[in-house]
Amino acid sequence: MTPLRVDDAEAMLDVLADVRMYEFTGGEPPTLARLRARYEVLAGGRSPDGSEAWLNWIVRTGTPPVAVGVVQATVSGDGTVGEVAWEIGVEHQGRGYASEAAAALVGWLAGAGVGAIEACIHPDHAASAAVAQRAGLAPTEEVVDGELRWRLRPA
Repeated sequence: MTPLRVDDAEAMLDVLADVRMYEFTGGEPPTLARLRARYEVLAGGRSPDGSEAWLNWIVRTGTPPVAVGVVQATVSGDGTVGEVAWEIGVEHQGRGYASEAAAALVGWLAGAGVGAIEACIHPDHAASAAVAQRAGLAPTEEVVDGELRWRLRPA
């Protein structure tokens, strides 16, 4: 995993181009201009009001390394909650990349002292639920915008 940079937009454009990526989350494939603009904001590492840290990494594999997806965390300013998410390109799914990257991210956040690590997952998205479970998160009974909240409270 490498920290997200603006110029990663070109490498990620093909990964995010498949409409199947948006089955559970909604949206549509971005244009290069929209993705670069988004990455310019995210690469700054903080929300515009400074209340959250935005942590984003490109997931790469192979030699030479090829972008296959992204993992991200939004951490509250006081470090009490980290909301995590992952996206792995359709052609790279089923190979364990999401599980490995999500577990690394959750482990890093736990090691940094984040009090609760959460993810919101569409109730029909079995693959993402499996990734969350492998990363140590457990489903709660909370539903947020139609998605089930998963949570880990590190010791």
